Amino acid sequence: MNSTAETTSPADQINRLHAEAVKLAAASRQSLDAALMAAWHAGALLIAEKQRVRRKMGAGAWLIWLESNFRGTPRTAQRYMRLARSVADPGFVQGLSLRQAYERLGIATEPKRRGQAAPGRLAPHVSLATRLARTLRSPKVCALMTPEHKAAYQSDLRALYDRLRALFEN
Repeated sequence: MNSTAETTSPADQINRLHAEAVKLAAASRQSLDAALMAAWHAGALLIAEKQRVRRKMGAGAWLIWLESNFRGTPRTAQRYMRLARSVADPGFVQGLSLRQAYERLGIATEPKRRGQAAPGRLAPHVSLATRLARTLRSPKVCALMTPEHKAAYQSDLRALYDRLRALFEN
C-alpha cells in the first residue's frame, strides 16, 4: 500500500503547504481586524455608557457599574475607550493586532506572559506624534478648520513637516 506522502511529489507537498499558509494567513489577518474592530466598538459603547452612568448616578458610580456589568478588567475597558478616543476611523490601525495598535497609539498594556518585563515608555517622539495627530483630529480643531485656520496650521507646522519629510525621503 502506498501512502499519500509516497505518491505526491515534494513540489506538490510544498505547494499544498504554501496554499495552506496563504489561507491561514488571510484568516489570521481577518481575525486580527475583527478583534480590533470589536475592541474599538466596545470602547465607543463604553464611552457612551460611562457618560450615561455618570450623568444619572454620579462620577463614583462608573467603576461600580463596570465591575457589575463588564466581563473584562477595568484596565481593559480603559484601553478600549482610549482606542476609540484615539482613532476616529478604526481603519487607521487595520492590519495590526490589538497590542500593536495600543503600542502605536501610546496605550499601555500588560506583559504577554508573567515574568516578562512590561515595555518601557514609548520614545518621546512617538508620544509627541500621537498627541499631535490626536489634537489635529479632535472635534474642536476640526470645527475651527476654516481656510484661514488651515493656512495658520500649515504655516505653524511647516518647519516640522520639512524636517520629517527629509527623514522619509532618504
